[in-house]
Amino acid sequence: MSSPPPKGEKYRRLLEACRDLPPVATAVAHPCDAISLESAVEAQRLGLIRPLLFGPEARVRRTAAAAGIDISGLPITDTPHSHASAEAAVAAVRCGEAAALMKGSLHTDELMGAVVAREGGLRTARRISHCYVMDVPGHPAPLIISDAAVNIAPTLAEKADIVQNAIELAQALHFPEVRVAILSATESVNPKIPGTIEAAALCKMADRGQITGGLIDGPLALDNAISAEAAATKGIRSPVAGRANVLIVPDLEAGNMLAKSLSFLAGADAAGIVLGARVPIILTSRADSLMTHLASCAVAVLVDAAGRGALAAAVG
Repeated sequence: MSSPPPKGEKYRRLLEACRDLPPVATAVAHPCDAISLESAVEAQRLGLIRPLLFGPEARVRRTAAAAGIDISGLPITDTPHSHASAEAAVAAVRCGEAAALMKGSLHTDELMGAVVAREGGLRTARRISHCYVMDVPGHPAPLIISDAAVNIAPTLAEKADIVQNAIELAQALHFPEVRVAILSATESVNPKIPGTIEAAALCKMADRGQITGGLIDGPLALDNAISAEAAATKGIRSPVAGRANVLIVPDLEAGNMLAKSLSFLAGADAAGIVLGARVPIILTSRADSLMTHLASCAVAVLVDAAGRGALAAAVG
């Protein structure tokens, strides 16, 4: 049995997968801290993105000078405050100036407020949802976890979109096979646990072609979703149990706790992306490492490439 890849190796593979793709013009909203600016500059150096900065220009330049970051070649659109930065960055996407959006040092709800605005936002017919692409030490492959940052208590219809967004992300990341586990506290359907009912419904929706592109099973507890031994012990036979690479959580609280448990107890890195909008949205935390920021940029590049490929196929 081969040993799992070392920490960070899965993210390095993501960066390698972008090597032959063109840099994506990316509107960076309110990059007023060192990690936001360093990430944008380093992602540009690696050929991942072409950053367009939106923020209070004097503050951005002071931050860069204090951190020793050279932003002399980057265009800056001056804005008075974080809300205006978010609105200007979203406007740049709407007019075609940028093909991706990146969170800087503003709060997530400020950025997403501009994204979901009914007038001037980036909504589509698909529900917007968040995914973590997690590099977990000791685990052989990346794990996608959704939704841990946008949808608080999604309905069944919203969960169907969350699952579809996650499947399409896995396809964009070139997962050889997409295996989706709908998580709950148990693998049995229990009317007293609403999440198990919705998990069963999602599986039937997949059977009927309402969700496509992946193998789906649920409800599954976390242990029998990712551990073949646990699945075998409980007698669960499915192509997903014990082998899931996409984990769909019942609500935001569960997803947030799962992702942060992996990060802070298991040393995992968590690249963040928001899907279902007109363009991929790079959503990171100020506490994330530079590698995590770069991995999030790489994920957005691959999602953009997949989207352009689908559009070309449709036109063709």
